[in-house]
Amino acid sequence: MTDRQSVDISVFPRSLRLDSVASETDEYPANVFEANSNAFDKSARIGTYNASEESELPAGVGQYEDFHTIDWLRDIARDRLRHRHIVKKSQESCWEYVKGFHDAWSGWVCVLIVGCAAGLTAGVIDIGANWMFDIKFGICPQQFYFSKEQCCWDSNDTHFGDNDCAEWKAWPTFFGAHDPTNGWYYLLSYIMYVFWAVFIGFLTVTLVRQFAPYACGSGIPEIKTILSGFIIRGYLGKWTYLIKSVTMMMAVSAGLSLGKEGPMVHMACCIGNIASYLFPKYGRNEAKKREILSAASAAGVSVAFGAPIGGVLFSLEEVSYYFPLKTLWRSFFCALVATFVLRSINPFGTSHLVMFYIDYNSPWFFFELVPFIILGIFGVCELLQLDFNRLKWLRHQKSNF
Repeated sequence: MTDRQSVDISVFPRSLRLDSVASETDEYPANVFEANSNAFDKSARIGTYNASEESELPAGVGQYEDFHTIDWLRDIARDRLRHRHIVKKSQESCWEYVKGFHDAWSGWVCVLIVGCAAGLTAGVIDIGANWMFDIKFGICPQQFYFSKEQCCWDSNDTHFGDNDCAEWKAWPTFFGAHDPTNGWYYLLSYIMYVFWAVFIGFLTVTLVRQFAPYACGSGIPEIKTILSGFIIRGYLGKWTYLIKSVTMMMAVSAGLSLGKEGPMVHMACCIGNIASYLFPKYGRNEAKKREILSAASAAGVSVAFGAPIGGVLFSLEEVSYYFPLKTLWRSFFCALVATFVLRSINPFGTSHLVMFYIDYNSPWFFFELVPFIILGIFGVCELLQLDFNRLKWLRHQKSNF
């Protein structure tokens, strides 16, 4: 065996020395211990599963260091051993059977929590961004936390346009300018608008730089990297989630040229990473944890665009590396739950999930489906032809070799 130049790992259980318990939220040094993978053969690395040994491994300490990749085969094999152990134990007593039943349904419960939290987060962000956008124009003296629309709900002289209701006070009125046609009124409005926009933008940058540098950017490239098996500690942590939730609504309300679709995926994955620690099945296995992260990314796109199926397709085609069939259904369930929660909150007061939408007032006619049916037939024929050509090419290669 090769020499180790770090902490002696003999104190850890043999079957768990090289198994993953570390995660993106761990704040331990990168060189807690360096285990050379050549020191153990394949059978010794996987070993025999022992449920009591998991608790012996200190929380937050594991094999995977920062900016390293996980071992998919080992983690998946370890989960299979754990599953066989639970199935065997479930036949011994009723309590073990209940524990096995809980383990079987823990994945659905986890994605349920992620969906509810993602929908709630999206609703709070939409409401907060709307209020912070209106604060650049004025304030509601009676309830300062009301946006302009909410402030004018109880008013009988509400006008949708440049005029204000009686309850809403524009900033120039606080400086004695009551005539909108006056130049002083326009100048004060411009100054207050620029002041609030610059102040909110500066506060956004300060919070990100000081508390969560990983909260910058959209986060989708990094999420794709993490789902492919890469470890970036802190990128899906609680501070990143909290700071990005607050600063995203501030950045949008400041008028910056950015959107909240990419950051919603990042925050949903932060929720999935945090929720996975409620279930050791996912919190102690990096490969299994990425199943939850795939479902979380689907929920993030779902609440951003109001499209649950689009979120599942995004997770399947764009970001996920390991996507078994059960993850497909759990991702769809997670996206539906997130969409339902967001619709129940109704952040825009229009019963729609997004700010911009289209109302179709004219019904469609049957003959309009004919072109789409023809396109579908041509698409299926093209796919069959491509598959036929691929099989023909494989036969040709097999015959030559």
